[in-house]
Amino acid sequence: MLRSIATHFNKTPYQKTRSFITLVFLVLFGSWCFAQTDSVQVQENIERLIVVKPKTYLEIDQVLKPHRRDTVSLARFIKIATGNNYQEGLSYALNQMGTTYRNLSEFKKSILLHQKALKIAEEIENKEFRVLSLNMLGVVFRRTDAVKTALDYHQRALELAEAVSDPSEHIKRHINISLNSIGNLYQTLGQCDLAISQFQRALKLEGELNNKLGVAINNQNIGDCLEQKGQLDEALDYYRKSLALNEEINNDFGRILCKNSISQIYLKQNMPNAALVLLQQLKEPAEKMGDKFITSSILINTGWAQMEVGGYSDAEKNILRGRKMANESNMPSLIMYANRHLSDLETKRGNYKKALMYHKEADRFNKEITNDRNLRYINDLILRYESEKKNSQISVLAKENELVKLRLRKNQTTILVSTLVIGLIATILFIMYRQYQSNYEKRVLGMEQHMLRSQMNPHFLFNSLNSIKLYIINNDKKNAVHYLNKFSKLVRRILEGSSLKETPLSEELETVALYLNIENIRFSNEIDYDITVAEDINTDQIKIPSLVLQPFLENAIWHGLSSKEGQKNLWISIVKKDGNHIQISIVDNGVGRKVSQEIKENRVLKRKSVGIDITKERLANFAKDYQNDFSVEIIDLFDDEGNSKGTKILLEVPTI
Repeated sequence: MLRSIATHFNKTPYQKTRSFITLVFLVLFGSWCFAQTDSVQVQENIERLIVVKPKTYLEIDQVLKPHRRDTVSLARFIKIATGNNYQEGLSYALNQMGTTYRNLSEFKKSILLHQKALKIAEEIENKEFRVLSLNMLGVVFRRTDAVKTALDYHQRALELAEAVSDPSEHIKRHINISLNSIGNLYQTLGQCDLAISQFQRALKLEGELNNKLGVAINNQNIGDCLEQKGQLDEALDYYRKSLALNEEINNDFGRILCKNSISQIYLKQNMPNAALVLLQQLKEPAEKMGDKFITSSILINTGWAQMEVGGYSDAEKNILRGRKMANESNMPSLIMYANRHLSDLETKRGNYKKALMYHKEADRFNKEITNDRNLRYINDLILRYESEKKNSQISVLAKENELVKLRLRKNQTTILVSTLVIGLIATILFIMYRQYQSNYEKRVLGMEQHMLRSQMNPHFLFNSLNSIKLYIINNDKKNAVHYLNKFSKLVRRILEGSSLKETPLSEELETVALYLNIENIRFSNEIDYDITVAEDINTDQIKIPSLVLQPFLENAIWHGLSSKEGQKNLWISIVKKDGNHIQISIVDNGVGRKVSQEIKENRVLKRKSVGIDITKERLANFAKDYQNDFSVEIIDLFDDEGNSKGTKILLEVPTI
């Protein structure tokens, strides 16, 4: 590269000229090739849109976004879209071209383009493009300080956007733009608190959309309001937040705007040198950008800073240049701002007559922007908008209230029907339960009657009385009285026990002893029986079903011992099985169940024994009141040669 430069300087003037022309030709040719390539790309994008004709902003923006600040490409698209009757694309392109002219401060052209876009959007009834067009018109009129018109456009956009039931992301973004712009207009009218409330609402919504540019803009606007209220430190914090976000998203315009606002705070905090350093960095990039609004503001602030450090001549040049730019672009607020600083400059110079002239000029523009009639109209407009919004909210709440009442009535009907159904089901269940309980009581009563019949069967009574009669006939008065006394006690216990669900083990054992004594009369006292109770058992505290052992003893005597020849033994033992049960063991040395069954089969008169089954039911009923269950086990006993030697009954009764 260095050699090429050296060679260039060693050439003759003719050679230098020829080389320069060649270089220019190559540059122009390269630019033409690049433009041709770019033009082909634009044409392809346009043709693709015309074929598909998407209806939403985002779909169109995805294709045309790289070209939306290129007025040549947009003009080409507008021509093709018009010829193909692609209205949505036409509205999009007109709005983008209008925005480009607005940023160049060519406001009349911008307004015409946005109005055309709005008319098309209204004809095709596209709410998305209507909201876009209304907001863009509001921004243009706001830049030219036409506050009434700007506020009207933004409020129409906001009302239309908020009425959309299922808004797209683009509609949501434009709700925030409306809020932001309305806040700016409130600020212009000095309604800073009302403006801040709008900006904070927009700030929250932009955060939900993760739109960092929107968050940056609203931080900047809140800073403006706080600065206007004189809260300079708080304003500076918001400007710095906005600047950080603009740096993050690499937004040149946002950076310039924030730094200009920060320099303004420095000026108000009497730090003109710091402000001047910052402002001198902004002039060139602002001018390149072509936005006369921000460029005019930077020039005026630069003049203010120079005035404060004593550079009156430079200050005058910059302020006048800024005022001229504002005047050419019809920006009354900046003209007023420039005249105020020119008045201050002339005051510092001692030119009081000239200072007064500038002051009057500033006052004239201030009145033009905020005359009484204009203020009354705007305040009425604000009040009307807020009133309509509240009425709309009241209407929505009234509708919601009606819906709640309707749901409440429906719920009341549902609750009433449900209550009736539940009541009916509860009544049916209660009747079924009472029927079950009645059946259960009948079954228990039947069991008690069966038990009583099994305890006092006629055969037993007849034999017992017959035995006593024999004692009387044989004139054995002592035994007759003795056994009659025992028989009467047994009958009394049986009658008493039949009405009780449970009885102490001690009383049950006394009843067992009486029964065995009387039954032994028939066998001429041949039965040798024994009752043993373990020492760790308190027979008075342990409860068992009343008369529960008699059926087992009756079986042992009548089916086991009655048919046995020789010694007849019956052992009853009671021990603790575990902490939850006692075990009652009844062992006889009778003929066993097999032989007993054979004898029973050979009898002419057969009687079905139901005593054991009834006893098991009674034990089951008894165990319901305890945590543990009962068990009954009947074991056949055999000798070493396999011959039957009796029967063993193991009865486990719960104690807990």
